[in-house]
Amino acid sequence: MTIENISNYIKNYQDQGLKLFVTSSFQTHSIPLLHLISQIDNSIPVMFINTGFLFPETLIFRDKIAKQFNLNLVNLSSSVSRIHQKDCNDNFLFTSNPDRCCFINKTQPMETILAEYDIWINGIRADQNLNRKNMKVEQDGAYGCKRFHPILDWNNKMVFDYIKKYNLPKHPLEAKGYLSIGCEPCTQKFDYKNNRSGRWAGLNKTECGLHTDLAGK
Repeated sequence: MTIENISNYIKNYQDQGLKLFVTSSFQTHSIPLLHLISQIDNSIPVMFINTGFLFPETLIFRDKIAKQFNLNLVNLSSSVSRIHQKDCNDNFLFTSNPDRCCFINKTQPMETILAEYDIWINGIRADQNLNRKNMKVEQDGAYGCKRFHPILDWNNKMVFDYIKKYNLPKHPLEAKGYLSIGCEPCTQKFDYKNNRSGRWAGLNKTECGLHTDLAGK
């Protein structure tokens, strides 16, 4: 989808009186969409889910980008305290039940937001995994909130060409061998053949739930 088309989609939603929001993990590949939103309408809320287990570098980068792009940043977090996110052996859930950990820290905080808004703009791409490959630019989502995937057909080259064109910053951990960056306990350095291979390494898990559990009921 071209930049012009993305802008037209968003303006069309707004002309219909629909409430829009964006989610972002503030990784390097998130930057083009955030920059586009800042140019189209920087009053659109940008929801950032702080799980409490993120890299410090991600939080610093989030604040830097939010300030540089003048974004309407909204921080979300779980209502379940970290001390209550442990199993019967007193281990954090990310070690024994990562799906439950993701549900508590990422999926649940989004549920109320979806019930309050009409359009969820997010930056998933079809080339990231099989689940995302099967998604559409527009599709029904959970709690009556439609999903809009404006860069679904973009690839790594398009992302980095955009970043280069506008001289945009990159996540500081990328230079250290990380590209797909999530929570610190569940992220390792990536494989060049599969940029998301560093997420939940060794597990049969490729999604946190935002793009599965909340992809539509």
